[in-house]
Amino acid sequence: MARLLERYRNEVRPKLMERFGLKNPLAAPQLDRIVVSMGVGEATTEKGRLEAAVTDLATVTGQHPVITRAKKSISGFKLRKDMPVGCCVTLRGRRMYEFLDRLINVAIPRIRDFRGLKRTFDGHGNYSLGLDEQIVFPEVPVDKVEHIQGMNITVVVRNSGDEASYELLRLLGMPFTRD
Repeated sequence: MARLLERYRNEVRPKLMERFGLKNPLAAPQLDRIVVSMGVGEATTEKGRLEAAVTDLATVTGQHPVITRAKKSISGFKLRKDMPVGCCVTLRGRRMYEFLDRLINVAIPRIRDFRGLKRTFDGHGNYSLGLDEQIVFPEVPVDKVEHIQGMNITVVVRNSGDEASYELLRLLGMPFTRD
């Protein structure tokens, strides 16, 4: 079993139930899924950029990404409808908890000049953050990376609002800034 999942069940969920006055464990906030995506705008001119992004994302998440395509044509960007422009992975279950554990304990501490994550939620309890480099994950070999590529990570939380999601992620170890 994933270390973070075990911690959620044994420590975090009882604290959340006590803090928010919940009687049923299923009513407590819990992670639903994590979506990791990489937009590769340069994929329209360089075919190798998208393949490198797919390889890096598969290495980081342990799951094969889906290639996302343009929804409409934009002549200013030399983009036609259905051209590949990025890749995306949706993690659930054990892989989701393992990825979040590596993100919190390994990748985020490797970010240069890190001062904590901002406490910005979307109003429905979901949290998104952006990483500037894929090389903060130790699985990605730095010497083989040709292009530094950023990624977006969205943590979707079930049964919660912004305050409950913040408390859940804080108890799981997410390093937020002090207000």
